[in-house]
Amino acid sequence: MQDRTTRAIMLAVAVLLAVLVVQPYVNGYLYSAREPRPVAARGDLSELERSTIRVFETVAPSVVQVVSVSRQGPMTEAEPSGSGTGFIWDAAGHVVTNEHVVANGSGFVVRLASGEVLPAEVVGRAPNYDLAVLRLNRRGGLPAPVSVGRSADLKVGQTAYAIGNPFGLDQSLTTGIISALKRRLPTSGGREIADVIQTDAAINPGNSGGPLLDSAGRLIGVNTAIYSPSGTNAGIGFAIPVDVVNRVVPELIRNGRVPTPGIGILAADETVTAQLGITGVIVAGVAPGSPAERAGLRGVDPAVGAVGDVIVGIGDEPVRRLSDLTDTLERTGAGRTVTLKVMRNDATRNVEVQVVDIGQDTPRARRP
Repeated sequence: MQDRTTRAIMLAVAVLLAVLVVQPYVNGYLYSAREPRPVAARGDLSELERSTIRVFETVAPSVVQVVSVSRQGPMTEAEPSGSGTGFIWDAAGHVVTNEHVVANGSGFVVRLASGEVLPAEVVGRAPNYDLAVLRLNRRGGLPAPVSVGRSADLKVGQTAYAIGNPFGLDQSLTTGIISALKRRLPTSGGREIADVIQTDAAINPGNSGGPLLDSAGRLIGVNTAIYSPSGTNAGIGFAIPVDVVNRVVPELIRNGRVPTPGIGILAADETVTAQLGITGVIVAGVAPGSPAERAGLRGVDPAVGAVGDVIVGIGDEPVRRLSDLTDTLERTGAGRTVTLKVMRNDATRNVEVQVVDIGQDTPRARRP
């Protein structure tokens, strides 16, 4: 009896093992999808998805790739030396991009979203704002210009869209929000751009010069930089506000440059100002024949190292740092007169100074 029970148990175990071994083959035969699977129906796209698609389809045709080429000599073939993004500004074929995108090229081509490649020439540069304008050699048959919005009324938390060519991958869309406003960003021209937009929309090398858009597909900024130890997106990107772009670009189209309003002073380094515990702009020197000299402003006395005048206000606005002064001078424009509040020997007085165009060939960083 015991032998019969043992044999029954062993038979059951053998059958179970056989089933376990054979089952994958049976399942593979019975359930393998040997024909294309039926497509599952889906519901409508969400409103957010439809909005994003609408923004991309409207604006993407107007976003271009800007490629700079360099030549070593008159008989050598042009070689690509860098690329970035730009966008159609008007029906005359002007393209807006970053100044640093075109800074090192001797020639340029623009690739449209359609794939067509057109030669382009630079008609204006503004290093102080990291903006440049190119003109295509064809006027008709171009995509529509990007619609222009406003940056003065932007709110943190608004949706932001960036279209560009990161790492040469054209027509790439990224989305995010406006993370912060009124940032300041140094430029290669030696000044700071005020009211810069910070966004977490993914911006990588190659996105430079591309549009930052709101949910209506309007231009609200020009992507210009990222903050990243690795050089790739880290969720902190910056864009030049469109209110600045809309003021600077027409100047570049008309004159090829943007006036640099100033009064002819050389400001002390802000690090030194902070170390001395001074709030304002220390006048380190005054240019001969400048409005500042005519107004009687004094610089640092090199013989004894004594601090001269400190500009602590302009008009009704306080001046805490150099960018406060330069921002107000730029809004005022050359040819007008401003009232400076100047501190000298612990006494404050008002000084009338004329604002002039000091040009773009002045020493870097501290020449307002």
